[in-house]
Formats: sequence, structure tokens, C-alpha cells
Amino acid sequence: MNMMTQFNHNQQSMTSLDISELVQSRHDKVKQSIERLAERGVITLPPMGEKATAGRPTTFYVFSGEQGKRDSIIVVAQLCPEFTAALVDRWAELENQKPAELSRMDLIKLALAAEEENIALKQYVAVLEPKAEALETIADTTNTYCLRECAKTIGIKESELIKLLIDKKWIYRDADRKLQPHAQYVLNKVFTNRTSPVITNQNDGRERVFLHMRVTAFGLTRITGLVNKVRKAQQVAA
Repeated sequence: MNMMTQFNHNQQSMTSLDISELVQSRHDKVKQSIERLAERGVITLPPMGEKATAGRPTTFYVFSGEQGKRDSIIVVAQLCPEFTAALVDRWAELENQKPAELSRMDLIKLALAAEEENIALKQYVAVLEPKAEALETIADTTNTYCLRECAKTIGIKESELIKLLIDKKWIYRDADRKLQPHAQYVLNKVFTNRTSPVITNQNDGRERVFLHMRVTAFGLTRITGLVNKVRKAQQVAA
């Protein structure tokens, strides 16, 4: 058994490759059995490992800890019950092994690998930061627009934009013929309602407040996407 993988020095592990060798079965069949048992909820799907080979890297499942020990025994019992005892003995051997001590060269290699990962992570973050800033701008709801401003920005007539949004049930006209957003698009932060200053009716003296529908910056991107989608559909139909 020379395929035993020890992923950390305080905990022994057994891989699906080890099980394949133990029960003398093809590795792909062992993996399929593991996946079927996991789908049925009999075991917990273990994490994947990978090792370099001459061709494509070989991936395998890694069983570790008490849960992994239990699940690996169930897998073997399902595949080849006669090898269950051998697997239990193998786990006993592993648990009795003393943790291997790292040499100075091993420590250097681990330090170098950690530094390489750190550099790669910094480079990845550097690429993502501008995208994150752009998303924050899009998601900003402090800047809002009226439909006329949106139509001008998108390059569509205001009347056409209003008709489209009504047809798609993003907005509707209330009893006073004022445009109002459907609730789900307010919750999704596409639209927001801003209250007007208190207005006093000169005839009856009653004070009233009106809601004015506004489009958020995020909503503008959603509406632009909707308009572009409709335009493409019309071009295809033509």
C-alpha cells in the first residue's frame, strides 16, 4: 500500500486510490460507488485530492477522521464485503503510526509553497478590485433617475420605455395614472419611491404626500439589459 496520502501530520487519511488497490477494483468504479452512497445520504461525500501524473492529474476522494473512517468502511462493505476486515486492520495500522517529523528541507518547501500561494492570491485580488469597485457603483442606490433620464441614457424613446416596462410588469399606472413600480422590483432595488414634500390642498386644507418613482443606478443597468434583450429578439425575428 504505497498510495496512502497523509494530508496533515496530526491526522491519517485514506484515499479512494487506496481502497481501489485494497479491493482490487478499478478506481473509477470505487469513485462511482462513493458518489452513489453520498447521493443516497448513506455517507458524506469526502473532499477531493489531486496528484500529478504523466497525463491528466488524477483526482481521488480523501477519507479522514472518524467520519472518514466510518464512511470508507461502508464503501468497502458495499463494494467487496470480504475486504472489510482488511480495511479495518489498515486503519488500525495508520492510527498506531507516529506522526512523521518534517525535515529542514520539508519546512523550506512548505514555506516556499505558502509564499507562492500568497503572491498568487495578491495578484488575483489586484485583478478583482477594479471589478468590485464597479459593482459597488452599480449597486449604489443613492443616485436615482427618472424614466426620462433613463430613456435618454439607453437611447430609447421615453414612451417606448414606459410601454415596455408596463408590458413586462415592472411598473403600472395607479388610479391617478401615476407610474408606480411593482413591489418585487422595489425589493430588488431596481426602483425606489421617494416622498415629496408635504403639500397642503388650498381648497380643503388637507396635507398630502406623493410618492415619486425613481430608478436606482442598479436598476438602470437592469433596464438597459432588458431593452438590449428585446432589441436582439426583434432583430432575430426580423
